[in-house]
Amino acid sequence: MTEQEYRQLKAEIEEHMDRYYNQDEPSISDYEYDRLMQQLKAAEKEHPEWVTADSPSQKVGGTAKREAGVKVEHRVPMLSIEDVFTKDDVIAWVGKVHQMHPEAVFSVETKIDGLSATLRYERSGADGMMHLTLGETRGDGFVGEDVTDNIRMIPDVPQAFSLPVDGDYLEVRGEVYMSHADFEAYNDRQEQEGKKIAANPRNLAAGTLRQLDSSIVSERGLRMFIFNVQDGPAELMRGHGEGLTMLGECGLPVVYHETCRTPEQVIEAIDRIGEMRSDLPYDIDGAVVKLDTVAQRSDFPAGSKYSAGMIAYKYPPEERPVVMVSVEPTVGRTGKIAFIGHVEDAETGKPARLCGTNVSNVTLHNRDYMRSMKIGIGGVYRILKSGDIIPRITGVVTEPDRLYEPPENCPVCGEKLDDQEGAADLFCVNPACPAQLSRTISYFTGRSCMDIAGLGETLVDALVKEGYLKDYTDIYRLKEHRDRMIEQGIIGKEKNTDKLLAAIEKSKENKPERLLAGLGIRGVGRTTAAALIRHFGGIRQIEAAGEEDLLNVPDIGETIAKAITEFFENEENRAMIDAFENAGVRMEDEGTAGTEELAGKTFVITGTLPSMSRSEAKEWIEEHGGKVTGSVSKKTDYLLAGEAAGSKLDKAQALGITVIDEDMLKQMTAD
Repeated sequence: MTEQEYRQLKAEIEEHMDRYYNQDEPSISDYEYDRLMQQLKAAEKEHPEWVTADSPSQKVGGTAKREAGVKVEHRVPMLSIEDVFTKDDVIAWVGKVHQMHPEAVFSVETKIDGLSATLRYERSGADGMMHLTLGETRGDGFVGEDVTDNIRMIPDVPQAFSLPVDGDYLEVRGEVYMSHADFEAYNDRQEQEGKKIAANPRNLAAGTLRQLDSSIVSERGLRMFIFNVQDGPAELMRGHGEGLTMLGECGLPVVYHETCRTPEQVIEAIDRIGEMRSDLPYDIDGAVVKLDTVAQRSDFPAGSKYSAGMIAYKYPPEERPVVMVSVEPTVGRTGKIAFIGHVEDAETGKPARLCGTNVSNVTLHNRDYMRSMKIGIGGVYRILKSGDIIPRITGVVTEPDRLYEPPENCPVCGEKLDDQEGAADLFCVNPACPAQLSRTISYFTGRSCMDIAGLGETLVDALVKEGYLKDYTDIYRLKEHRDRMIEQGIIGKEKNTDKLLAAIEKSKENKPERLLAGLGIRGVGRTTAAALIRHFGGIRQIEAAGEEDLLNVPDIGETIAKAITEFFENEENRAMIDAFENAGVRMEDEGTAGTEELAGKTFVITGTLPSMSRSEAKEWIEEHGGKVTGSVSKKTDYLLAGEAAGSKLDKAQALGITVIDEDMLKQMTAD
């Protein structure tokens, strides 16, 4: 690996750390992240001169989120546990310990996949009991967030308990998690309400614990296991397993743990926990091996990032062979045809069990993917799940007799699908397709487009079913049906109905790029729509433009230019634009035409700005010709940074990217 490749790998891992620890939205699985970290450590072992204090291998977790709670300095650092990936590594580590302490005993326990937290208890009051005084998240390992109010809402955590040994202070560390049942119940509610579902229990648990409203913690059903005594009476600090057993007898929830004396016993315990994995009502991603005698742990330091005297064996991703029972084509909001494979376990004929969940469906993406994977009914395939909610096919075990052929017509409306030569995707281009109608109208009314508060997917579905909405323009005719809608109670009583109708009227004043983005033209989102409006001044001018005119707009290529001209050539679409104009929806924004001060410049936004939200800052930049992306790279021109900027600021400074604040942005745009 070259030094440049090493720096790129560092940057990639830092981005994934930020998404995992701070945003609770990882874009890769734990397994893939672990592999990247292994590559980094191997490079640093070969080139120790490359290692700096800001390397991901030297840092713990994320940053404390200012907006989510008061920062608190840990009395005992909350460090990570060093991962190993083979049983040979486990045996070697146990052997190393036995060389120094032949009598050493080990505790092997479940590694819960959740969010680390520390609880502080103090003996106080006339009852002489230990009372919970503080709950804190890990943060960067040294400073976390005070989440005491949220911790108090976790039913597993006792507010007070009787400790049968002397001592006025106890500090324990544990893992906050969400059970499979509570996670599935949450996603069911989200789907019913037309809201975004969570990716996995760990992310949802982490985001929930950081909520400012503690009632949400109770509503979502967080749980907690204690896995370590950080500080406290000598009786609890002497032997790890003995301490956990005593806490369990006092009513604290402690992790499953076994005491082992030999390397063989340690491996057997790891295997037993691995076999339990699919039957547990919560996620685990490994087994932790700890020196049971706490005083001996300091003899085995693992660097500034890791806790001494312990390792974590990470289980490999689970794979199962499945039979492809059927393939279901579905129609997305833009008309894109996606495919879902319905599968069953090749050995049991039932849903495949992976990582504690039943798997009956796999995503098959598009026809190119299906061809490459040789998808067909009766074929046998390996599927893998490594912490993500959706498993993926990793290979073919037995090829089918015949490969699956996608349909030529839309499975919902029956219209012939758009099959562009050489394209991987098929599209239904019928704007009246029932499968697309609710989703397209919901997208049109959503926050990134017309932003009509209260008109979400659930209500849109109801209005579509009742025949009030047949296309976008019907939204602006709903006021004609006010009394009937109140009678039916579709929206609610008079107050709610009038509130929604007022929001619809207000949306007419929106900038025209919101309308343009909401039309569902392939490749035209908010950024592209804003660039088009800046260039042409309004939607009618774009309608009159030819492909060559469109190609003069920055970042508009042939595919998008063709999609725009085809949209406006359609007679029904032109009639729709007429209807919008007749309804009084804003079509032009001459004031922004030609404002290109930031043209060609790429920005990333981080932290809390003084007077703008991030979405407002993004809109500001795009109105002046700039482009906003989500992650810092060498292609970034400016980092717009506010308070508590975090890792993106560090990365920008390391790459020599210009950092600006809100005032500097406004000066650049002469506003």
